[in-house]
Amino acid sequence: MIPDKMMQVLKCEGVVAVVTMGGDGPHVVNTWNNYIHVTQDEHLLIPVGGMVRTEANLETNNNILLTLGSQEVEGNHGPGTGFLVKGTATFVKTGERFAIVKKRFPWARAAMEITILSVTQTL
Repeated sequence: MIPDKMMQVLKCEGVVAVVTMGGDGPHVVNTWNNYIHVTQDEHLLIPVGGMVRTEANLETNNNILLTLGSQEVEGNHGPGTGFLVKGTATFVKTGERFAIVKKRFPWARAAMEITILSVTQTL
């Protein structure tokens, strides 16, 4: 389900926008492309340091949007490409998936696990 170009983008430097919905509207936090770990079953794992409001939002509405991109990967119309990922998310604080994140990012208090529902190339 994850396109090869998106996998290339995840290896490049770039920023990821993570959008959740709270009672007062959308909430956006950022992380880095190369912080995201893709599991064998194509879930995304993102290290969590803060993201307190994101966590609270996901407790009442687990829908999530991510945008990510890189100028380093060829897009549909020239240099640079981007993706919109729609999915559901949960915070994981124990177990194997958390251990994967904690090993690479000792500061992580949790791993955000994202189940991908759709991926759309936007550039």
